[in-house]
This record gives sequence, structure tokens and C-alpha cells, in this order.
Amino acid sequence: MPDPLPYRRPDPATQPPYDAPAYGSTHKRHPQQALLRIPTTLTEASAPRFDPAHYAPQADMSQVAGRAAMGERIIVAGRVTDEDGRPLRGAMVEVWQANASGRYHHPRDQHDAPLDPNFEGRARIFTDVEGRYSFVSIKPGAYPWRNHANAWRPIHIHFGLHGTGFAQRMITQMYFPGDPLLPLDPIFNTTADEAARNRLVSTFDLDITKPEWALGYRFDIVLRGQMATPFENA
Repeated sequence: MPDPLPYRRPDPATQPPYDAPAYGSTHKRHPQQALLRIPTTLTEASAPRFDPAHYAPQADMSQVAGRAAMGERIIVAGRVTDEDGRPLRGAMVEVWQANASGRYHHPRDQHDAPLDPNFEGRARIFTDVEGRYSFVSIKPGAYPWRNHANAWRPIHIHFGLHGTGFAQRMITQMYFPGDPLLPLDPIFNTTADEAARNRLVSTFDLDITKPEWALGYRFDIVLRGQMATPFENA
């Protein structure tokens, strides 16, 4: 077996800072003192276990009990890899998003937009042996978020990736190409490096598109290293 390659730390500009002046809520939740390294116990590192057998092999968020949600049906697919392109097998990928009107299926979301009884906006899927994942959904809508005057979030889907235990969790967001709100969004722009920031934007992929049924978008995720996807730290 060849010697493992050394871990290559990302450039700080390629990851969001803990405190971003334009992103208001980071002021209250970012660390105020130096971080401490706390030893990880076996329980934290290995539990709970996420068993693919407990979940459907495919996730289709575009319907509930066979009733179609309102909006544009889409397919999202991609691969989860490390910095050397090696696939992450059997990782749980959580996704959650707003509906086509820009409202989450959650009691705390009081945005004046209609709820869709046929869209819950959440799913859990697992990567295969090649690190691939895919799901069907509805293209989300933009929504106001009160960070600043006339603030609107670009259309996006939240991703949470889990390793062998719940403590091993990384969170990011996927955006859509050509969205005019991207240059105005403080969350998207907390990543200073433009190339890294653009890794959060999915690409339209005709090979993923299903004819006469749904458009397809590719969103590949790199977990670490110099080409890592930006992840939320705070």
C-alpha cells in the first residue's frame, strides 16, 4: 500500500469565517474566546450509527403520498469525495429546503407565502460505493430573511453530511446558476475566495435531466483539502 498523502489544509479564504460582519447572526453565535480541543470519546465518534436499511433507497421530495407538489420538478445528483478524489461510501446526506414559494415546512417559518401540503422539503439519502447520491425535489423559491433592508436569500438547498457518528457533521448550501441574488447575499459572500465560493453553485447537467420530466443539476462535494467545498462554521 502506498503511504497516505499528507492532509492539505485549505486556504482560510476558501472557508467562511466564524464572524462575518455582513451576516448579522454570526455576531451572536461565533466563539468569543480561543477554541479548546476536547478529546473525542468513542461514543461521540461512532454513535449513533446511520443504517441505510432504515431509509428508502431513493428520495423523492416532489410528492407526498403520491400527490405532486407545486413547482418545477428537479433532480440533484453528485459525488462526495475527499481531496484526492476518493469516494466517501455510505455517508448519510441530509437535505432540507423551502418550497417553490420560498417557505419552509416548519412552524417557526412565518413568511407570508403559501405552504404546500404535498411538499415537506426534507430527506435523507446515502452515498453509494462510488460516493454518488441523487434525489428528486422541487426548485425552491427565494425568501426574505431580515438580515438587512430588503434582504432576500437566493434559491438554495441545505446539505448536511454525516460520517460514522452524529458528531461528524458538516453543513453547506447548494445554489443555482444564474441567480441574480447571489452577488447580494451575505451568506454566499462570506467565502472570500471567488473560486471556492463558486463551488457552492450547482451546474446544469443534461445527463442528469430526465426528458419531459425534470431538469438536472450536479453538485459535487469535496470534504477537505485545498479544493474543499465551503462549509458553515457558525
